[in-house]
Amino acid sequence: MTAFHITGESLIRIPTLETARLRLRAPEAQDFDAYAAFRASARSVTVGGPFDRVAAFGQYCAIIGHWQLRGFGRWIVADIVTDAALGIAGLHHPEDWPEPEIAWSLFDGAEGKGYASEAAIAARGYAYDVLGWATVASLIMPTNTRSGAVAARVQARREGSYDHPQLGPLDIWRHLPPERILA
Repeated sequence: MTAFHITGESLIRIPTLETARLRLRAPEAQDFDAYAAFRASARSVTVGGPFDRVAAFGQYCAIIGHWQLRGFGRWIVADIVTDAALGIAGLHHPEDWPEPEIAWSLFDGAEGKGYASEAAIAARGYAYDVLGWATVASLIMPTNTRSGAVAARVQARREGSYDHPQLGPLDIWRHLPPERILA
């Protein structure tokens, strides 16, 4: 006889969003190698990296746990046809961040195709239309000109900076609600 009884279980609910070319879905075990490769690369310097595989695994688990603790989070950005992992994007609010943000990172070979913009627009719509948020930002290292260009392309407005204790100064880009987006 065991000294415990199972009296229930907890489920993490992660919705799946689809755009014209992308599926934003829950992270899965088969996506980890692509995630770990990105986190180990020099390209991850804009998100505090590079990181070894062990650290990347903890970060990957935290992505899933974020959904449970905050009720929102980041998705794997996958090709809608092949389901291949292209990156990670969505809503993010770590404890040392001043507010929730829309975050995106694309894996090697997925850049320059508009995927980050497409995923950011979907995440913005989810924040405003589903979660009912009044505002959302993206915090971007000033040297990360590619992410700054994505923020501008989705009509976010640079409105100041935040001095992060580990990452240093970050530009704050404010995402307009859908009704204020210029056609």
